[in-house]
Amino acid sequence: MAEDQLDDGEVPPPGEAIHLPDPSYLPVIVAAGTTIAVVGVVINPYIFLLGLVITLVAIVRWVGQVRREMAELPLDHGH
Repeated sequence: MAEDQLDDGEVPPPGEAIHLPDPSYLPVIVAAGTTIAVVGVVINPYIFLLGLVITLVAIVRWVGQVRREMAELPLDHGH
């Protein structure tokens, strides 16, 4: 008898469900803000500041989104 089967021939239920993060547009905004900031270094300091603000705001929102998702996971997740 296989080790992963029960006595009556049934397969045990699968373990923990796989968690996938929700789709998000924030990584794209971080990349765009970073690109604007890099271009702004060469062209104009105001463009640099605009890109920096976009990047920082998107990172803060992204971290908040991940924290909310992690809080929704079961307490025994990952153990």
